[in-house]
Amino acid sequence: MLIDWFTVGAQTLNFIILVWLMKRFLYQPILHALDAREKHIATELANADAKQAEAQRERDEFQQKNKEFDQQHAALLRQATDEAKVERQRLLDEARKAADDLSAKRQERLRNDARNLNQVISLRAQQEVFAIARKVLTDLATTSLEERMGEMFAHRLQEMDGEAKAGLAEALKTKSDPALVRSAFDLPAEQRATIQNALNETFSAEIRVRFETAPKLISGIELSTNGLKVAWSIADYLASLEKGVGELLQEKDIPVTKADTQPEEPQS
Repeated sequence: MLIDWFTVGAQTLNFIILVWLMKRFLYQPILHALDAREKHIATELANADAKQAEAQRERDEFQQKNKEFDQQHAALLRQATDEAKVERQRLLDEARKAADDLSAKRQERLRNDARNLNQVISLRAQQEVFAIARKVLTDLATTSLEERMGEMFAHRLQEMDGEAKAGLAEALKTKSDPALVRSAFDLPAEQRATIQNALNETFSAEIRVRFETAPKLISGIELSTNGLKVAWSIADYLASLEKGVGELLQEKDIPVTKADTQPEEPQS
């Protein structure tokens, strides 16, 4: 078989031209397209990585903010709890103080009521004793209570001795105004003379005296001059009664203090 080299050469040339054409117009664009695709994919992957990194960063920031928020929330909760405890304690203290003040006011009011009741009972008792004593003395001895009180007061003046007598004598001498004799009733002339004579004899001098009626004394006579005083009163004999009334009030659960129930010392 004979080989047609011309045909072989033509076919070879045609093949070379075909390869070149395919490379030039087919493979090269495909390669460029593949390169562009690879670059695009690489860019997309890079963008995806960047977005993922951004998302991770935002996630970390979000978690950090959540953590800070939780810490702030816990701190605010603790602060609110502490403030609530302080406020609760303050309100309790105020309530306790208000209760103590109310109790103190109530106790004081009860003491005042007991003291007022004690004074009313004492005053009424003195009035009743005064009326009964006047009637008894008038019926039995035909002597008025006023006369008897005048006699008792004069007797007390005559019995004075020691420092009390010396102090009163000095006051009577240094006082330019007359001595004041106060009584719960208007003393008759005889009783005034009796008291005047008792003063003159007791202090061995002519004592100037001014008589005055003072109904608040209820049942007594008192002499006062230059701040000093000597007195006689039925109230002196009511000390035991007043003490008994105080004990009775205490038995009735009325909070009367010792000072409230303690009878006054008789004046001398």
